[in-house]
Amino acid sequence: MRPVGTAENQTLTDVFTTHRRSLIGVAERITGCRHHAEDVVQDAFLRLLGTESTGSIRAKAGYLMMVVRNLAIDHYRRKGLESRLLAAEEEGQAVSTPEAASPESVNVNRQLLQTLESALADLPERTRYAFEMHRIHGHSQKDIAETLGVSPTLVNFMIRDALVHCRKVMKRADPSRG
Repeated sequence: MRPVGTAENQTLTDVFTTHRRSLIGVAERITGCRHHAEDVVQDAFLRLLGTESTGSIRAKAGYLMMVVRNLAIDHYRRKGLESRLLAAEEEGQAVSTPEAASPESVNVNRQLLQTLESALADLPERTRYAFEMHRIHGHSQKDIAETLGVSPTLVNFMIRDALVHCRKVMKRADPSRG
């Protein structure tokens, strides 16, 4: 028979008190943060305090170490998942939304689009087609060349000429666009 007061007869609170530093150390090595480690140890204590089955555990310190380790791993994985899935609040504030656009900026953007549409209308039809198919619809220059029956080099020049023309017209319409 074992004397009273051995590790087997210690309460869960006594074991936590005795091994608190080592439990926090284990959790800290996994989580990488002392504060998170303390939270993990406290969470383990509260979880086990509510269960009645801990009285039959012989190696309470080893069991607590395992519980803290598992909770720390869960915490580490959850934090990693959250950091991959959730962006910082500041990043979300930089996203512009159509609802947030002021009436003035909507009007300015509409005028610029009308200017661009007019600039495209000034181009020869074949040049405008090549530019729109490449820049707007994403077709390759080779495919456009086959459709138009010209060389890919000529398509490249048509796209470049259209882009230069649009930039000049847009610059005249809004000199602040550089």
